[in-house]
Amino acid sequence: MENKNKISGTTRVYAIIADPIHHVQTPGAMNRLFTERGDDRVMVPFHVSTESLQSVVVGLRGIQSLDGFIVTVPHKSAIVELCDSVSDAARLVGAVNVVRRNEDGSLHGDILDGAGFLAGLRQRDVEPSGMSVYLAGAGGAAKAIAFALAAAGVRKITIFNRTTCKAEALIQRLTPVFPAVELCVGSDDPSGHDLVVNSTSLGLSVDDILPLNVALLTSSQIVAEIIMKPAITPLLAAATEKGCRVLDGMPMLLCQIELMAAAMATNKNEQNHEYI
Repeated sequence: MENKNKISGTTRVYAIIADPIHHVQTPGAMNRLFTERGDDRVMVPFHVSTESLQSVVVGLRGIQSLDGFIVTVPHKSAIVELCDSVSDAARLVGAVNVVRRNEDGSLHGDILDGAGFLAGLRQRDVEPSGMSVYLAGAGGAAKAIAFALAAAGVRKITIFNRTTCKAEALIQRLTPVFPAVELCVGSDDPSGHDLVVNSTSLGLSVDDILPLNVALLTSSQIVAEIIMKPAITPLLAAATEKGCRVLDGMPMLLCQIELMAAAMATNKNEQNHEYI
């Protein structure tokens, strides 16, 4: 079978940066999209530590064949200060997961995690409006998801994070924008909520602790992951045993792919996702 994704000197390059990198599914999904469209574009994974992030970003500015890059754990918050400009949504959330490199080497950041997660829910016929949501995590993805769920009309969001001050800080960001949504800091107890979301990286490794107390899950709850590999995390396996409906993280990625490709490929039509 002929390889339609031939690399040449005219190929536009995209990257995804993460630490660790072994679990990322985005390059495969993005390259399939490029092939389907007949685009002369390719995405490659870059394993970048926290200590090296700033110097790597400086180097990326100078790669003239690079149009942009995706940012994932643990760099989504740190990358904000390394961009020359960010969308209103990214500024409000305090995180970036997609960066466009302009012709002059300047970088523009946006956040698509929330839009992707919300679209993934609706693709599975889950409408969050009016729901009570338990959110494990308060990092970059969690912030975007919290804002997107609040904008979608959820009734309540309980945020649990091992570092409580981070959950409190996220609530402080949300409160002035969504005064009608009940917001509170939670514990590892997810009971009493319609939708339970793990927005942490716990589950990527077999040695990870569970992000919440699974013994308190009930069969009436929907449990959703943002982790894509493994498809069935320990949390989803435990939730299945409890009779919960479970949603893996792949729809979130697939629903972001088109948005990410558009955000990195153009310097004219800026993707700017509003929450206000």
